[in-house]
Amino acid sequence: MRKTKPFTKLFTIYFISVNALTVAVFIVLGLGIIDHFFSYYVDKIHEETQHMLVMQVATHYKMYKTWEGYDGAETGATAKLSGDYFTITDLQEREIYSSEKGVERCCTNTNHMYTRVSLPIVVDGTKVGMLTAGYFTNHITSPEADAFRRSGVFLVVLSIVCISLAGAAVSMLFFYRLSKPIREIADAAKEISKGHLQTRIDVKSNVSEMHETADAINALSTSLLNQEKFRQRLIIELSHELRTPLQILLNQVEAVLDGIHKADTARLESMHAEIARTAELLNELEDRLMYENDAFDINIALVNISDIARNVALGYEGSFARKNLAFTCDIDVEVMAEVDSVRFAQVLINVLSNALKYTAAGRVAFSLNRKGRTVEVVVEDTGEGMDPEMTSSVLHRSAYTNDGRPRPPHNPPDRSGQGRDTSPDTSAQTFKAGGSRGVGLYITRLIVDKHGWSFTVNSQPGKGTRVVIILKQAGPV
Repeated sequence: MRKTKPFTKLFTIYFISVNALTVAVFIVLGLGIIDHFFSYYVDKIHEETQHMLVMQVATHYKMYKTWEGYDGAETGATAKLSGDYFTITDLQEREIYSSEKGVERCCTNTNHMYTRVSLPIVVDGTKVGMLTAGYFTNHITSPEADAFRRSGVFLVVLSIVCISLAGAAVSMLFFYRLSKPIREIADAAKEISKGHLQTRIDVKSNVSEMHETADAINALSTSLLNQEKFRQRLIIELSHELRTPLQILLNQVEAVLDGIHKADTARLESMHAEIARTAELLNELEDRLMYENDAFDINIALVNISDIARNVALGYEGSFARKNLAFTCDIDVEVMAEVDSVRFAQVLINVLSNALKYTAAGRVAFSLNRKGRTVEVVVEDTGEGMDPEMTSSVLHRSAYTNDGRPRPPHNPPDRSGQGRDTSPDTSAQTFKAGGSRGVGLYITRLIVDKHGWSFTVNSQPGKGTRVVIILKQAGPV
């Protein structure tokens, strides 16, 4: 089982952890910077004190011209206030005075190391002695210096804490504005998963990704709702269409059993026609669901598609002739391509069947030609055509409009005087909602997409339809 936590809890944990770590790092860095500047400040104080000591000692020697009788107790006491100690020696390195006796450490902090520097005592350009000054590093006994250090540390910590609190307030405000649409999206997704497909999300956020996510879920919900309506209409209309031939068949069988009609050839042919209509409806439903759910595989092999196209065209010559339609073929010889031969033949059959069914007069042209490294398959007719909306619907949801309602049949007046094709499948027009053109072209597009080919349909009402399929050629051009 997955271990999950609410977004609010996770964000709070991560934010507190990161914020605490950031505050700790900045406090350490801030204190380090304060120590560095304080050490520099202390060194400058000690340096100035040492130069002052040298000047005082030199002034004494200049007045008395000797070290005899020098007593540096008062000077040493003054220097000790700033943490400075010194020793005076003459040119023979004899000690004149020292305030360093007994100085071992200034405090318990072992980081304050005792440091000594030697400075010459010069009077009128002549060296008369040496002053060795000592002090503890990064330490000064001045109250002002201690106050400076304490105030610096306080300001650094206070600044970091204030910045962290301000950042926390801004982050929490941003988190609230961010988490609210996320919760709305999650709640809507849960409703959709429960079957409430009418649920829609209206996100109030300035984050573009939130709107993109909400739009995607709304589109998904709309698509699922349309599919559900489509399936419901499909079941209703299929049951209606199946009921008609089955009822006719049942009536005829009962009439034969009751002795009202004889089971002669005409009666059996009529019953056979009704069975054929029922089988066609079931096959069409099976094909539609199989292809729509991508529940089919393709077996790619290098085949001679010229032979496949020629055989399919021969199978339709008689049908076109019976409708007095001019049927022309232009098929290049020995065109090789990597295709699923069964699916490719089905594509040609679907397109030619549509051309046959929806062309009452005129011509149908079928061609398969090499075009460089590609093969162009074209089926063009002078039939009834389709408007742009129906063309788009045919290629996506052929029998239904965008809101899931069945599209009304598109049956223009018969100009040939021969009427529609009266083959046994005409009783299925309600289910097909405009004929098998919708199912046929839709399945054709799915097969073409599965192969990675190009598929376009150009159609105008009353002027005909032109279907173009572009596939890759294999082998020599």
